[in-house]
Amino acid sequence: LLLLLLLLQDALPHGIGQHAKNKRPKEPGENKIKPVNKKAKPKTPKIKERESGDPSLKSQSILTLVMDKGRFQKLAPTLSLSAGESIELRCKGSNVTWNYPSYLDTFKDSRLSIKQLDRYSQLILTNSTAADTGEYSCWLQLCNDNKCRKDETRTGSTYIFFTDKEELFVPTPSYFEIVYLNPDKPAVIPCRVTTPSAKVTLHREFPAEEIEADGTDVIYDVKKGFVYQHPTSDHKGIVYCKAESEGAPQISIKYHLLYAEVPKGPPSATIAASPNRAEGSDSVRVICTVLGDPGVDVNFRWQYPGQESERPVIIQNSWRLINRGTGHTTRISKSILLVEDFDTRDAGNYLCVAQNLQGETTVATKVELN
Repeated sequence: LLLLLLLLQDALPHGIGQHAKNKRPKEPGENKIKPVNKKAKPKTPKIKERESGDPSLKSQSILTLVMDKGRFQKLAPTLSLSAGESIELRCKGSNVTWNYPSYLDTFKDSRLSIKQLDRYSQLILTNSTAADTGEYSCWLQLCNDNKCRKDETRTGSTYIFFTDKEELFVPTPSYFEIVYLNPDKPAVIPCRVTTPSAKVTLHREFPAEEIEADGTDVIYDVKKGFVYQHPTSDHKGIVYCKAESEGAPQISIKYHLLYAEVPKGPPSATIAASPNRAEGSDSVRVICTVLGDPGVDVNFRWQYPGQESERPVIIQNSWRLINRGTGHTTRISKSILLVEDFDTRDAGNYLCVAQNLQGETTVATKVELN
C-alpha cells in the first residue's frame, strides 16, 4: 500500500503540469480570427470601386447645388425652391453642356448666366420666377478634333419647382394652345404646376365634366401634365386643368385637342391651273395643294417655263386646318404661283415639288396659249 501511494504521488504533478502546458496562452499570430479581421478592413475601398463604376451614381455626383457658406448639396431627381430665390448649380468637368427650360433661351433672359471654369461649369439663375420651373441637366462632352459627343456616363439632372402661391401653373406666353392627338403616340396636355403637392384635375369644357386620370389611359405626371396614352377621336375638344394648394383653386389656359390623321411617307400633292388655256395678257394661277398631318410642315419649290428668262411671277404659300368629319383634323398646305400678262414665254409645263420630312413629291400641269 505504501508503495502504491508513492507511485501516485510521483505521477500526479506530471499530469497537472501536462494539462497546464496544453492551456498556455497562444502566441500572437496563432489566432485564426485575426487574419479574418484584417481581410475585413479593405471592404470600404471595394465599395468605392463599385460606386465609381456605376454610371447612375456618376451622373448623380456630377451636378451639385451651391449652398450658403460654400457648402454643396448633391441634387435629388426633384427640388423645390421658392420663387424669387437665386440658385447656383455646378457641373464637374472641363467641357460641359447644359440644358434648361427653353423659356430662358426664347427671351434671352439676362438672369441666366453660364461660365465654364477649369474643373467645373457654373450655372447661375437670379430672381427666379414660377416660369423657370423645369428640368436642369448637364453632361460632359467628349471631343476628338472637331467632333464631339455626349458622355452618357457623366450626366446629371434635376427638375426644379419654383413654387409661387399666386402661380400654381407654370406660366405660358399664350392663353390658348393646340394639342394634336395622333393615334400612334401619347398626347400631353402640358399643364405643369409649380407646387408638386398641388391637387390637379383635368376638365372638359363641353360637356362640362372632370376627366378621370385612371393611371392607365389617362396619366398625371407632375413634370409633364396629363398624358393620353392612346388618343382617339373621342378625346377631341377643349379641356383645361384645375389646381388647388392651400387657397382658392386656379385654372390653367385652355387646350384645344384636335384628332389628326397621320399619313406616312412623302406629301400627297395635287396641282391645277386656272385657266389651263390662256389668252395673251391673261392672269394664270397654278395651285399646288397638300393634305397632311397638322404638325408637319411642307415646303414648296417651283419650276416654270419663264424661269430661265426671269419672267416675273408671284408665289404665295399658306396653310390652315380643316375638319374631315368624325373629328379628324388635317392640315391643308397650298402654294399659288401667279403669272400676270401671260404670253408665249409662259406656255408649257409647271412643276411643283412638295417636301416634308419623309420625302418629296413632284406634280405637273400644262398651260397652253390660245
